[in-house]
Amino acid sequence: MAELKERLRSDLTAAMKGRQTTVVATLRMALAAVTTEEVAGKVARELSDEEVLKVLTREVKKRNEAAEAFSGAGRPEQADAELAEAEVLKAYLPAQLSDDELAELVAQAIAEVAEQSGEQPGQKQMGQVMKTANAKVAGRAEGGRVAAAVRAKLLG
Repeated sequence: MAELKERLRSDLTAAMKGRQTTVVATLRMALAAVTTEEVAGKVARELSDEEVLKVLTREVKKRNEAAEAFSGAGRPEQADAELAEAEVLKAYLPAQLSDDELAELVAQAIAEVAEQSGEQPGQKQMGQVMKTANAKVAGRAEGGRVAAAVRAKLLG
């Protein structure tokens, strides 16, 4: 079993004993999302830690988007609840890259693509650069941040 999934389960048990309602609800939701991902497709399977991280990252993104929507609709209490859930899940994600670290990884990705294609990549090769950069970033930065960094390097 994935180590991260086991940690989620043990933390859920501890939160239940400590009567931490937000943490309990958030971890139950996260485990449900992991289980749903495991049974999606033709064959049920066990997720690796990397796949569990992807699910958790997706759930954090959903919470942040929901909080934004609630704020825009004048529902600050709902927005705060969504942000609190996102914070609980962020504890399980790897530390986010700084802008400098992200720029360095993007530069490496551009250099790799340039080496493979034999020419300096431009806007047309953004997909190739993004694929290489996302592999290097491995969930430590949001896709939008990575895309912005790649676009800035390619155009700038």
